Order: sequence, then C-alpha cells, then structure tokens
Amino acid sequence: MQKKLSRKIVPKTKKIIFFDADGTLWYPKRTRHTKMPDWVYLDKSIKDYHAHLTMIPTVVNTLKKLKRMGILTVILSTHPHEVKDAYTRLNKKVRHFNLKSFFTEVHATREYHESKGEYITEILQKFSIPKTQALMIGDNYLWDYKPARDIGVDALLIQSDYMKRDKRLKTIKKLSGIFSYIKL
Repeated sequence: MQKKLSRKIVPKTKKIIFFDADGTLWYPKRTRHTKMPDWVYLDKSIKDYHAHLTMIPTVVNTLKKLKRMGILTVILSTHPHEVKDAYTRLNKKVRHFNLKSFFTEVHATREYHESKGEYITEILQKFSIPKTQALMIGDNYLWDYKPARDIGVDALLIQSDYMKRDKRLKTIKKLSGIFSYIKL
C-alpha cells in the first residue's frame, strides 16, 4: 500500500527570514492584493507613491514577534533603478512605515530573477547560517519563491489575486501565517 503524501507544513527552526517588500510588507491601498503592486510606481500621474501605499495587516505584530524570538530579518526587494537610487528609494519606504528597527539588513536586489538567490546565498555565508535555517517570503513566484527554492532555501508565497494558485507551492493568507511554518 502506497503512503499518501501529506500537504501539511512541518514546522522547522529558522534563524533568518528574508522578506520581499512590495506586496509582502506593504501594498497600494486601492488595489491591495488584487493587482501587482508595481503599478503604483509606473503610474506617471502619481507623484508621491508613499501616500498610495499602506502596511499590510499583521506585518508589525509579526515582525515584533520574530524580533523577540531572535530571528534575523532581511528585506530583499527588486528595484529597476541604479543601485544607489534603488537603495535610497527602498530605505525611504522602510522609514515611511517605521520598520527600520525590525530588520537586520535591507537590500535592493537587481532586476533579474536569480538576484534574490544570489543575495540570500551571500547573506547566509556572512552570518554562517545554513540554507535549512532560512526562509524567503514573497508575493511573486518568479521574483521571490523560485529564486529561493532554486538555491535550496524554503519559501512561502502570500496569497494574492494576481498570482495563479498552485497547490504544489507553500502559501499563507497573511504574514502571521509564517508561525505555522516555523518553530516557536
């Protein structure tokens, strides 16, 4: 008799969690998880995109709990701008939402799919953390989930209307859902 594979997520000890930013920590107020969040930056009529962004529910409480648990947290957000400008823009959003104290590092990754995997590998080496103790959380399969899985790091996707649901992928409805995946 063949055993049925369980879809249950088995909690694992994690020492570091990588977060995408747009669509994972904050999103446009008007469209939330119904449309890819980058539209707010592409709309030429919007001068101050900060006014159009809002923090996603459960983010602050989740980050506070992770900090109390001693888990390192890192933002990895893809930006199409030159490196210096990308970091300036990303850090401005982090300050806008008053999140700086929650993150060990903040990185603006480059605009190609493998970039996040490269950053994850470098950061894990820097902190001497094995891949098995790392987790990537994002809202986009190609930019967040796949680069982490390609290098052997666990990943979770925030459920959204703009990403096709695939039962083979590990997903969470809200950020606080990560606690069913990591050991407390």
